[in-house]
Amino acid sequence: MTNQALKEEDLKYIWHPCSQMKDYETLPLVPIKSGKGVYLTDYDGNEYIDAISSWWVNIFGHSNEYINSRVKEQLDTLEHVIFAGFTHEPAVRLSKRLINLTASNLQKIFFADNGSSAVEIALKMAFQYHKNDGKVKDIFFSLKNSYHGETLGALAIGDVELYKDIYKDIMLKTVQVASPSLVDEDEAIEDFKKKLKEHEGRVSAIIIEPLVQCAGYMQMYDKSYIKKLKAICEEEGIFLIADEIAVGFGRTGELFVCDEEIKPDFLCLSKGLTGGYLPLSVVLTTNEVYQKFYCDYSEGKAFLHSHSYTGNPLGCAAANATLDIFENENIIEKNRAKVKKLEELLEKFKSLLNVKEVRQRGLIGAVELKGYKPEERIALKVYDYALKNGVLLRPLGHVVYFMPPFVITDKELEKVVQVAYEAITTLP
Repeated sequence: MTNQALKEEDLKYIWHPCSQMKDYETLPLVPIKSGKGVYLTDYDGNEYIDAISSWWVNIFGHSNEYINSRVKEQLDTLEHVIFAGFTHEPAVRLSKRLINLTASNLQKIFFADNGSSAVEIALKMAFQYHKNDGKVKDIFFSLKNSYHGETLGALAIGDVELYKDIYKDIMLKTVQVASPSLVDEDEAIEDFKKKLKEHEGRVSAIIIEPLVQCAGYMQMYDKSYIKKLKAICEEEGIFLIADEIAVGFGRTGELFVCDEEIKPDFLCLSKGLTGGYLPLSVVLTTNEVYQKFYCDYSEGKAFLHSHSYTGNPLGCAAANATLDIFENENIIEKNRAKVKKLEELLEKFKSLLNVKEVRQRGLIGAVELKGYKPEERIALKVYDYALKNGVLLRPLGHVVYFMPPFVITDKELEKVVQVAYEAITTLP
């Protein structure tokens, strides 16, 4: 089948995510036949370097032979089983490994099937913890410019107007506090303290994206803010929810940002968890939280939240394979050289007149453009130029970013950055 034939069939039946479908009258919809490593190949034989890990999930590239083998092995054994009243070895093994890899206070795991669902679970657990204790803490805090998913609860706690504004009438009422990515760190902390006083006794939790507000145009901040925030949360009895769905599993240079120094009360993980293979997410929390729900059924304090695909064995097999690769191939250490390489490659953007700022955390790089109006749709122009030159980039508005698979070579990374540079320097 050709690209053109598939595009025509697709547009008859499919409504694509995060898209204005009318754009596809002119926007090149690309049918992909196969993927290997950092490359995607279409039905006409054209190759594209996946410089964004297909929405930040394929951390070890496409069709990784080791993950393939483990998923195939699991497929022949057990593809799925109800997770209420039943269990299986892949889920138990994965849970034990994640608990051993994360902060020591995190001792229990709840499974779901995507990042937004993980956020919903953390919010519900935080609220019900207090409810089970006879308190109603009905307000959640998040940072300005934050993004936590697009189911209604997750959307409500975020602050990206593009996704949120149209649904405000049917959302939870939440409070956004100053983000250290946009203002001075101390100013952000003071704003948090001020708003805590304004809503004293009603705040259940604050949720953050540690270090990088990814969908919030790749704005970045320092770990010192999180340490200060956690200290205040402990003093005030406020839960800290760490949404590491995008930044977890080595993306920032550390396996997880919220480590033994910070110890969040809830840790949400997804995306890279399965190497991008299958939908799976987890929420890690403390024994203290767990015990607040542990009682005789008649007391009505159980956490009655469920997903049909909770703890899916195929997803768990992919996740265990992903952790194997981290352990066996010393990925965090190997990535340090790639982080340095990206830093060197980003340097040349700093002198461009249409570049406002260049930012980096680990293997996340961002180039923020200036001087363009939203109606000019600069992102679309960069995306189109990059595709025509064999690279998949998907800028966030006026921010061109790089989030490549960890298996990318220096030569491939050089091509990705060079294509982006050419796109930016040829913009009108």
